[in-house]
Amino acid sequence: MVRRVRAYGLEFKYCDWFTHYWYTLIPELKLAYKTSIHASTNQTHAILEKRWNPKLAGDSLRKDLIEIHPTASTFKGILQRARKNSVRCTEDSFAYAKDKWDKSHATPDFKVGDLVLVSTTNFNNMQGCKTLKESFAEVCFIKALHGENAFEVELSEKLSNMHPTFPVSLCNNHSPGVRVFINTPTQTPQISRSSICISIQFQQSSF
Repeated sequence: MVRRVRAYGLEFKYCDWFTHYWYTLIPELKLAYKTSIHASTNQTHAILEKRWNPKLAGDSLRKDLIEIHPTASTFKGILQRARKNSVRCTEDSFAYAKDKWDKSHATPDFKVGDLVLVSTTNFNNMQGCKTLKESFAEVCFIKALHGENAFEVELSEKLSNMHPTFPVSLCNNHSPGVRVFINTPTQTPQISRSSICISIQFQQSSF
């Protein structure tokens, strides 16, 4: 996104003969992003996040004025051009991201009743070294599907405090050859009294 903003800023500078740099357009780009309509919800990002749309500086200028100051008129023209090019930059970035997603994304084929491996990335309460942990927590079966990108699983009693809904990107189909991380209780080995006496005698004889 930053690369596209920089390229757009240079193009905007050279084609419209403005002397400002690309980073001076970042506030207007943010406003354009916040006020652009989301593709799936048909609402702006500002409405989804804050429940209100920010007021642009160009909207505060009265349109029924007969004469305005030349500086204000130039500033209004700059805002209008920046707004127009910012919306175009946002649309191009969205189209590029959507095209890249459509080419690389594969629709998952999970069904109700399938066995899946839940990734340990969903759990943040596992202690110990992260590099020594297994990639998956346990084998679960799917209870219900929530659209194409999430499903609900049946968790064991040890993980029952976790939310049972997980994204499909962090789960894999279960195959018998995959090792699974299982939380087993720590067991203390039973040491007999005779083995302790033999160990003490060996240590005394070594000195």
